[in-house]
Amino acid sequence: MAEASNKEHLLMVSPVPLGPPVMGMFAKRFPDMKVDVYVPEGRSPIPPEKYKDATIVATYGDYIPKPSDAPHLELLHLFSAGSDQMKDHAVYTESEIPITCTSGVHGPQISELVFMTALTLNHGFGEHYDNQKKKLWPDRHFSEQPFRTRDLCGQRLGILGYGSIGRQVARVGKAMGMDVIAYTHSAKDTPEKRKDQGYWVPGTGDPDGSFPSAWYHGADKASLHEFLKQDIDFLVISVPLTNDTNALLGAEEFDILSRKQALISNIARGSVIDQPALADALKAGKLRGACLDVTEPEPLPADDPLWDAPNLVVTPHVAGNSTNYIRRAFELFMAIVERKMKGERMYNVVDRKRGY
Repeated sequence: MAEASNKEHLLMVSPVPLGPPVMGMFAKRFPDMKVDVYVPEGRSPIPPEKYKDATIVATYGDYIPKPSDAPHLELLHLFSAGSDQMKDHAVYTESEIPITCTSGVHGPQISELVFMTALTLNHGFGEHYDNQKKKLWPDRHFSEQPFRTRDLCGQRLGILGYGSIGRQVARVGKAMGMDVIAYTHSAKDTPEKRKDQGYWVPGTGDPDGSFPSAWYHGADKASLHEFLKQDIDFLVISVPLTNDTNALLGAEEFDILSRKQALISNIARGSVIDQPALADALKAGKLRGACLDVTEPEPLPADDPLWDAPNLVVTPHVAGNSTNYIRRAFELFMAIVERKMKGERMYNVVDRKRGY
């Protein structure tokens, strides 16, 4: 490996130019750091020489350097919550370069969309919106709508994947009077294990792991089914996409959830769900409804059976959008860089064996 400079050199790959506010944040916090920003033109690859002196690269999934192109690289940061998009890349499979991600900044906006879409179904908002466009005011005393509305207070919220997003969903659910239960890959059987070891937006989430009334865990179908059998009214799916979670929920799982005619929300990845099985479950009335911000593939083809399924809300992978996203993402990234420079444990280091 070539001899590295003592000075940190950050290369940020951004889809848009970064203005003075963002650059000023770095200049103030890291005055001795060399910072370069590269904005790719269209889908064109980045010239390899751009990476050659970088000790830190912050990028997104389409632009990952080869280890040979970045001989001084000490940290690769992803501006995404997950790392599944690069699991076959050489820097992931053939190096030990630490990879960090932007998990922890999506909780506020994604949890809002989770409940917005759920309430849209529970309160029949689609019908109200259609009437508004038609300038109609139905007589509420003769409408069936009040008797179909199902408020969330007293319902059981099952959160499949209790990371930063799941913890903020739990916070909002508790505020609405819901009982929360959580499912994780590994056991969270002590107060210390239940604490959030990652990054969270101040004032959000469940740092101490105090919201769930019960915890479940496992990496096998039997454990998952035990969780799903707990009279869940509303299931929120927020697991990372790994070999273990691919096609995690299918016909058998929807049959279990049909006992309470559960509502489900997927803000993870489309591949976590067997979509044809979901369409069948909705058409058969086994589920109260489904809210999907992610599908497989994306965009969802016009002839996909899901489009015709009843009680479905589909949004085009926009749950993470927020005017606060860039600020929060860079606050997290700077905290990671600061910890790296101090030799401290960094936030959100990807575990290559687990896949997240």
